[in-house]
Amino acid sequence: MEKIDLQQLTNEQIAFQLILHSGNARSKVIQSLREYRAGNKEVASKLIEEAEKDLSLAHDIHFQMIQKEAGGQNTELTLLLMHAEDHFMSTLSMKELVKEMLELFKERNL
Repeated sequence: MEKIDLQQLTNEQIAFQLILHSGNARSKVIQSLREYRAGNKEVASKLIEEAEKDLSLAHDIHFQMIQKEAGGQNTELTLLLMHAEDHFMSTLSMKELVKEMLELFKERNL
């Protein structure tokens, strides 16, 4: 996946990029559980891998924002940006939890 250049985006577009990529990842994480439950273990694993790629893009956006602020360019804090960051961080947590659950299920032959 291609790196997103934040210099070309408005603050609103940046927030929506975070929401887009973390939202795609969240959907894939949830779908991976459903696939596993339906007996499609390989599909579940593939969905987690895809979610990690989406989260990698979101993480890159997040990191660029931190670098920008560390360089002295403050970011305007808006409700939309707070929502985007919350979406990103909760999806990261969800992905880690689901990965652990899937491993537990595999170990127990569930």
